[in-house]
Amino acid sequence: MTAPRPDTPGRTTGHAAGAEHAGQAGGHGHGHGHGHGHGVSADADRRLLGGALALILFYMTGEVVIGVLASSLALISDAAHMMTDAFAIVLALVAMRIAARPPKGGFTFGMRRAEILSAQLNGLTLILLAVYFVYEGVLRLLTPPDVEGQLVFWTSLAGIAVNVAASWLISRANRSSLNVEGAFQHILNDLYAFISTAIAGLVVWTTGFARADAAASLVVAALMLKAGYGLLRDAGRVLMEAAPAGLDPSELGARLAGRPCVEEVHDLHVWEVSSGYPALSAHVLVDGKGDCHAVRRDLQALLRGAYGITHTTLEVDHVGEDPGEDGRHGHCEDAHGPRHVAGATVSHRHAETAPDDQ
Repeated sequence: MTAPRPDTPGRTTGHAAGAEHAGQAGGHGHGHGHGHGHGVSADADRRLLGGALALILFYMTGEVVIGVLASSLALISDAAHMMTDAFAIVLALVAMRIAARPPKGGFTFGMRRAEILSAQLNGLTLILLAVYFVYEGVLRLLTPPDVEGQLVFWTSLAGIAVNVAASWLISRANRSSLNVEGAFQHILNDLYAFISTAIAGLVVWTTGFARADAAASLVVAALMLKAGYGLLRDAGRVLMEAAPAGLDPSELGARLAGRPCVEEVHDLHVWEVSSGYPALSAHVLVDGKGDCHAVRRDLQALLRGAYGITHTTLEVDHVGEDPGEDGRHGHCEDAHGPRHVAGATVSHRHAETAPDDQ
């Protein structure tokens, strides 16, 4: 990205951490649009997560008791995983309420990123628990205790039923939110863990091979590590204001620069305020014959239709009114003349390198 220039009257540069402007001064054709879809209502999400939480708490209590009686690390690790499931859902519910607060004071986007912090915390707890169960599992592989395989098997079957029901409830919520997805990943991994534990219990019950229980706990730990890493990676992208996954800023910039009358696009920034809430800002220069307002509307329609970006801040000026960082003014003889986009990963200097979305 090109380095932001100092703000001057009539100019918007860079992106101010996604701030929503109360008004825009100077320049031509400034504007941004808003619109954030949510397939399932927040109240419905909370009810679904609350139902899953009740199921998990009820079963977890009984599993802890049975795990101790059966001397099963696999059952105890599953119970601990269910405890993190419950914690993840509680955290998700709290984050949803915080994120729903309207913008106020210095929080110009509200508290939307509370959901991202919740997802990061969920990912971290999965990884820390995985490390602990790897340690305990290795110890039990070396010195296996007596395990009541039959008790482990039947308890695990009940756990599978509970997790299937909880997974179904959360899958109906808005999983485009990393916050909800974090809770769902907890539950889904617990389902896999119970399947692994049931198999281990059956092996111990029918063959007496006690190390199967410890091996199952290592499988659980591996699943926890995978899910935890995925949550930390995805939430980290949002916190570092990376472009939304699957979106190439250079390709997007080229398409903007390839539109009719557009001479140059620079200070292009695209990021996510929260999961499912992308935002974009850019400075656009149009040729002397172009209508700044028409160009802005055209670019916003492209961003909304092709990329799902509805929160945009575009400063649109005529060439010569506000020269670029290197002093170039440029000139466009016709609708297919030289175009330039700066601020994206790759600069495109000719319109033929970019799709022409007429």
